[in-house]
Amino acid sequence: MLNISNNDPNKDIDLKQYKSAEKIMHVKYYKYFNRFLLTAAIILIIVLFLPWTQNITGQGLVTTLKPDQRPQAIQSQIPGRIEEWFVQEGDFVKKGDTILRISEVKSDYFDDQLVQRTNEQIVAKTSSVSAYQGKVSALNRQISALKNEQELKMEQTRNKLLQSKLKVKSDSIDLQASKTNLNIAETQFTRIQTLQEEGLKALKDVEEKRLKLQETQAKLISQENKYLASKNEVLNAKLELSRTNAVFADKISKAQSDMFTAQSSGFDTQAQVSKLENASTNYKRRSDLLYVQAAQDGYIFKALTGGIGVTFKEGAELVGIMPSKYDLAVETFVRPIDLPLIHGGEKVRVQFDGWPAIVFSGWPNVSYGTYGATVVAIERFISPNGKYRVLLAPDEKDHTWPDAIRVGSGARTIALLEDVPIWFELWRQINSFPPNYYQPKDGKSDKKSK
Repeated sequence: MLNISNNDPNKDIDLKQYKSAEKIMHVKYYKYFNRFLLTAAIILIIVLFLPWTQNITGQGLVTTLKPDQRPQAIQSQIPGRIEEWFVQEGDFVKKGDTILRISEVKSDYFDDQLVQRTNEQIVAKTSSVSAYQGKVSALNRQISALKNEQELKMEQTRNKLLQSKLKVKSDSIDLQASKTNLNIAETQFTRIQTLQEEGLKALKDVEEKRLKLQETQAKLISQENKYLASKNEVLNAKLELSRTNAVFADKISKAQSDMFTAQSSGFDTQAQVSKLENASTNYKRRSDLLYVQAAQDGYIFKALTGGIGVTFKEGAELVGIMPSKYDLAVETFVRPIDLPLIHGGEKVRVQFDGWPAIVFSGWPNVSYGTYGATVVAIERFISPNGKYRVLLAPDEKDHTWPDAIRVGSGARTIALLEDVPIWFELWRQINSFPPNYYQPKDGKSDKKSK
């Protein structure tokens, strides 16, 4: 039957007399197989021309859309020692609720009355400022009085100088009169002496004229002395005027120097007051920091520094909190070669871990268990994993994302690109070509509308 020998049993034996041979020999199975192959080929050719949506897949994580909605660690701005806990992991806290109480570990802040003592120093220094201000006011009044006295004294001295000048002028006139009288006396004496020599006048008359001449000469000398004395008084008056000006200038300068010293001391004390007020405010603020409070409403999910009596440095993370209100998003990563194909506003399908899904990446319409998303941000700098980070937000026009999704869970993303035939996609995959490059029009994808 297998035709492996030269003997032909069909000629000697009639196989039709056997039931099994009759059932086999009369059925032509190859015809059914050929029909199957033909049908499969036709279906395959039809499938090759079906539309296929090019896509870029990536792995990502569930996160939040806004930075202030992401899990965060509450830190302490000052070093301290944990004294008391008011919450436990899993508790819900509101903004401003106290999470734990700490105590100081620096000796500079051990004093419980540090703020009160600082305020007392502020009061004392403020009183010193007031005292310096009073001293400045008193010195200003003293300077004003000295200036008034100087003006009066200078006016008095100027009057005295003017009197001396007038007296010099009067003595100068008297001196000229005395000189004139002397000339007259000398002329009369010479005339009477001539007459006496001629015998016209007696010797007695000559003696009288000589006596008068001598008296006139004496008066002239006396008047000259008075004139010189008057000029000396003018010089003394000028010297007195200069001395008076110098004395009062010295007194006023000394008072002004004392005033400037008081002002400087007052300003220095005012600076100390400001420094103490700053320190007092810092001490009050530091005392408030001894109670670590929640920055926003959320859930305590982990105590990062636990225990009682544990010391920590400033900036240490004490407890983790997850905000109660947040907008979910997905961060995914794409290869640098695929980055030019991603644009803001592109539609993306997301599959979340823990949610059953049947995914046909090229046929999003027949996929099950995926949710719509939109590209809202594309990172400008490459991530440490060698890919670029893309942030996705829920698509408001698609199904709502499940409420039970938690931040940090895994997600698989599929970015939808152009529609091409399946044969083209197979040819691209075999040749390792990237998806077709295209630019969005008016901020939207250039792919075919479905």
